[in-house]
Amino acid sequence: MNKFRHFFLVACTLFGLSAVWGTTVVAPTFDQLVSQAEMIFQGAVTDVRSQWIGAGVERHIVTYVTFKVEDRFKGNVDATYSIQLLGGTVDGETMEVTDTPKFSVGDRDILFVENNGSQFVPLVGISNGRFRVQREQTTGRDVVMTNEREPLSDVSQLGQNEHATAGRPLSIDEFKGAIRTKLANP
Repeated sequence: MNKFRHFFLVACTLFGLSAVWGTTVVAPTFDQLVSQAEMIFQGAVTDVRSQWIGAGVERHIVTYVTFKVEDRFKGNVDATYSIQLLGGTVDGETMEVTDTPKFSVGDRDILFVENNGSQFVPLVGISNGRFRVQREQTTGRDVVMTNEREPLSDVSQLGQNEHATAGRPLSIDEFKGAIRTKLANP
């Protein structure tokens, strides 16, 4: 009964906050992704670990996602880096936050990180700040996908309309080039 009471209090608190502030996320443009991010890096997930933190009504689950950093674009990022997300599963108890990206060991991503450790999802635009790196089976080249696994074809259309995912997916090198160009010419 105590676990149910805790879950109920957390759910009421989160519902109350969403009722006050709303939960709609406006997709950021590419310029906003790059400028708002404190850190931008490419990495491979090496560990996903959830745990309870806090005490009493402040007790909640957080998930730590650790990356082996493969490439750095912005900010001070070490060889490994962890992000902290609100929610997860511990000992069969799950706390889930809508629209939070799900990570698995082996995932390869480019992340636009902001407010790590103080924001419930420390990515610019929540799931919009995660781009998956995926190998095309037909060509063998690495391409860029959105968090929803849609091919990213045009960075200038991000946050504008649906045309960002219509067409041939960008290669990882094209996407990295776009990031570096934007950083050099803010």
